[in-house]
Amino acid sequence: MKVLLIEDEPELRRSIRSYLQVEGFLLDSANDYPTAFEKAQIYTYDAVLVDITLPKGSGLDIVRVLRKNNPDTGIIIISAKGSLDDKILGLDLGADDYLPKPFHLPELVARLR
Repeated sequence: MKVLLIEDEPELRRSIRSYLQVEGFLLDSANDYPTAFEKAQIYTYDAVLVDITLPKGSGLDIVRVLRKNNPDTGIIIISAKGSLDDKILGLDLGADDYLPKPFHLPELVARLR
């Protein structure tokens, strides 16, 4: 499964990336909105893990674009913003799931599968 990880926190990005690679996922990553937006436009992914709060933009805008242009791509929001309103907005925009931080990596893998 080819996954795009959009996360601005370097240590968390490395941790998720390493864990998913060990689990057999193919990973691409982005640490800010412009890079994530570009990769989401150019490449096709089976799943995208997207943080809401990104440098230079919002992960929710990426969710909108992905859902419009790649309706079959699975989208999981991973965010420290855990309020009910944030979850509902993300799901209404087209995310398939919402995983609040902190989370356990085995749970993330289960949700991806």
